[in-house]
Amino acid sequence: MALPKANSDFRVVITGASSGIGEELAKQFAEMGYSLLLVARRVDKLEQLAHSLKQKHAVEVDLYPCDLADRQARSKLKAFLTTIQVSVLCNNAGFATFGALQELDPEREAEEVEVNAVTVHDLTIAVLPQMIARKSGAILIVGSTSGHQPTPANATYAATKAFANSFAESLHSELKGTGVSCTLLAPGPTRTEFTEIAGISKIEGVGGQLVWVSADRVAKQAIEGMRCNKRIVIPGLLAQVQTVGGRYTPRVILLPILKHVFSRLKS
Repeated sequence: MALPKANSDFRVVITGASSGIGEELAKQFAEMGYSLLLVARRVDKLEQLAHSLKQKHAVEVDLYPCDLADRQARSKLKAFLTTIQVSVLCNNAGFATFGALQELDPEREAEEVEVNAVTVHDLTIAVLPQMIARKSGAILIVGSTSGHQPTPANATYAATKAFANSFAESLHSELKGTGVSCTLLAPGPTRTEFTEIAGISKIEGVGGQLVWVSADRVAKQAIEGMRCNKRIVIPGLLAQVQTVGGRYTPRVILLPILKHVFSRLKS
């Protein structure tokens, strides 16, 4: 069992817990009896979720409101994590931007790098020593099928998820024999607030169930993957096809296709 047993003295830390995959992870871990530390910017949504989970599952749920793009705020979170017992870390927070890089907001692009890549690195390093010392712990890193190939008109997101994907798979191998696991969750299109935040809500649901996977299903498969110490979890047939295509299709063929598709998302 790569997933530590539920213990009220230990916390499952979930970033980006106020919606989508993060919220579903929180619900499912709470149902399994785990105590939680939920991290996100939106305090009102965190409070609503915490109240619901406490009432329904009688588990301890602590909140840590934090803007992960803010280095000072994130530094305080890192320090806090070293003072508590973390059994599971779910690096879930992230967002995307679409469009030609020179036309996008530079500050927003920088925030995207901070949240999607630097935060993953920072928080993992913060909790890893205590896990190694206990010879017990699990880390989930939410990457993306987009991290398996360069994506014109989605350049920053694809690059940050390439970091997350590579970091998670590298760490999975590095941690063998330590009692600590690392699993990469690489979802494709998932029904969350992702498209709304990215400004491409018009594509939500296009293609139906063949294309889109529920956040509930993604979270369930992620937890099962952690339990089995899987290196990578890719929910949905389309996401698996995207992964193979992204890894092995010649770039001279792949890049023009992706550029055409992603350039039209906001048109």
